[in-house]
Amino acid sequence: MKIIYVNGDSHAAAAEAVVPCAFAEDDEFYYGMGRRPHPENERVSWGCEIANQLGAVLQLDAESASSNYRIERTTREWIDNPSFIDYEQIVLIGWSTWEREEWLIDDVYYQVGSSGIDDVPKTHQQQYKDFVINVNWQQVTEYWHNRIWQLHLDLKENNIPHVFFNCNNSFEKIAADSQYDWGANYISPYSADGTYDQRLRQMGHDTVSADSWHFGPNAHRNWAEFMLQYIYNNKILGTK
Repeated sequence: MKIIYVNGDSHAAAAEAVVPCAFAEDDEFYYGMGRRPHPENERVSWGCEIANQLGAVLQLDAESASSNYRIERTTREWIDNPSFIDYEQIVLIGWSTWEREEWLIDDVYYQVGSSGIDDVPKTHQQQYKDFVINVNWQQVTEYWHNRIWQLHLDLKENNIPHVFFNCNNSFEKIAADSQYDWGANYISPYSADGTYDQRLRQMGHDTVSADSWHFGPNAHRNWAEFMLQYIYNNKILGTK
C-alpha cells in the first residue's frame, strides 16, 4: 500500500478551493472537525489528486495558517510512528512563510504570523504585538533554511522519499556560499519564480478572488500533474 503524506499550510489544505472556508469549523456542518481542512476542499486538493493518481492513501496533515514549526512538528510525529514504517510512502511538504511561529499556551497550539490579525489569548496580546513589530526576515529565512535542511537529512537517513517546495516565500536571499545541494528533494528552493504561487500564476491561474491568496480546483489539478511529473522524472518513488 502506498501512503501519500502531505503537510503544509492553506495551500496544501486547499483553503477556499470549492467552499469559502479555510477550516472545517468555518462551516457549521463540520464545526466538530476544528481546524482540519474543509472536506469538500480536501477532495479537490493537489494532495488528494496525487493520491488518486497513484492509487494511494492520503494522509493530509496540512492546516490553514500553519507555521513551519507546526509543519515540522507534525511531520516528525508522522515519521516517528512505527505503524507505517513498512508501507511505501512519500512525504510532500509545501513550506509556509518563514516568520510564522507556533505558541503553546495552556496546552493549545496557536499559529501566529506577521499579519497582525491572529487570535491569541489576552495574556499574550502584547507579546504578539511585539512579535509582529520585531520580525527579522533575514534571520527567520536563514533559520528555516537550516532547520528544513536537517529534516531533509533525517528523511534521507530513514530512506523516506520526499519532495519539498516553497509556497509563497523562497530562499532567494540565502547567500550562494550558504546554499545546500538538495538534489531533487526540493523544487527550486532559491528561486522566487519557483514557488507554488508563482508557478501557478505562470500557468495562467488566478486566485479564487481578488483578495485571496488561494487557488481553485483546476490549479490544484495542475499542481498535482506538475508534482507527479516531477516525481516520475526524478525517480523519487521506489527508492525505499
